[in-house]
Amino acid sequence: MSDKAIAVFTFKSREYILAIGGTNSWALNRPHARTFPWVVCCRNANHAAAEGAEPHGSAFLVGRVEDIIPSPEPGWEHRWLIKMSEVAEVAVPQVWQGWRNPVRYTTLEDLGIDPNSLTFKPMPAPAEAALAEIEEIEQAEDAPFMLTIARAKEGLANAFGVTTDAVEITIRG
Repeated sequence: MSDKAIAVFTFKSREYILAIGGTNSWALNRPHARTFPWVVCCRNANHAAAEGAEPHGSAFLVGRVEDIIPSPEPGWEHRWLIKMSEVAEVAVPQVWQGWRNPVRYTTLEDLGIDPNSLTFKPMPAPAEAALAEIEEIEQAEDAPFMLTIARAKEGLANAFGVTTDAVEITIRG
């Protein structure tokens, strides 16, 4: 198996990720991302809503990618959930190197992770409510892409590390 990995910089907790069956709300290139067999969750402890106790920048979860589907997170339409079939808990310090984008296409080797040293467990079944949301989103997957000003500002603010108040969007017709 290839060691190609998607590293994500998340403030969500391990428990949240396990409850929904993967890591979500990522802006990524789905066809390209689906060629990666691994996802590595790295802690964003500096986020105001950080849920995990792991040190900032450390890898805390490695998963085998099962599929990439639309995110069930309310307000994050047209973002993606990276579903995992198996997970291994890790504690690898300083994996995240301050990259600007919270999604990085890389390899396990470049992240200092040896998959042969990990103990994988099957991903638990998603919580009932999360499963219903995922099924609803999967059914609407062919819906046309719509982007609101608020969502665009939020996405740009996240990408550039500023508040949404610092983002101005002008539309010329």
